[in-house]
Amino acid sequence: PRPTRPEAPGRPELMPGATTTAGPRVTVWYDGACPLCLREIALMRRLDRRGAIRFVSVQDGDECPLDPETLLARFHAQEPGGPLVSGAAAFAAMWRAIPVLRPFGLLAQVPPIRWLLDRFYVAFLRVRPWLQRHVSAPER
Repeated sequence: PRPTRPEAPGRPELMPGATTTAGPRVTVWYDGACPLCLREIALMRRLDRRGAIRFVSVQDGDECPLDPETLLARFHAQEPGGPLVSGAAAFAAMWRAIPVLRPFGLLAQVPPIRWLLDRFYVAFLRVRPWLQRHVSAPER
């Protein structure tokens, strides 16, 4: 007879034929009071079919790594065990967690491209208040 692997009660990852589901690959902090941000997060939630992203509204105040004012000034994300990043690096981290956007996230790691994306993000931050006044919150 063929030897069998012992089952590990309470440890499904060690049981024969078992599959595991990993936790979130990135945590994203966003402005839950910003209609523009809510629209983008709604889109990312739809694209994140695997549940790889943990979305945290800064207004909820749960587990925020920085003070709310700092978090609201720029987009922030953190991959497990990695540094807290903001701006283009945060978008790249989020994109890498979504299969259809992963190539963009990988491309955004290239220093000249990341530099360019950061410049675009800073320019966007200048017009964000105007855009927020002209964009409504997504329908639920």
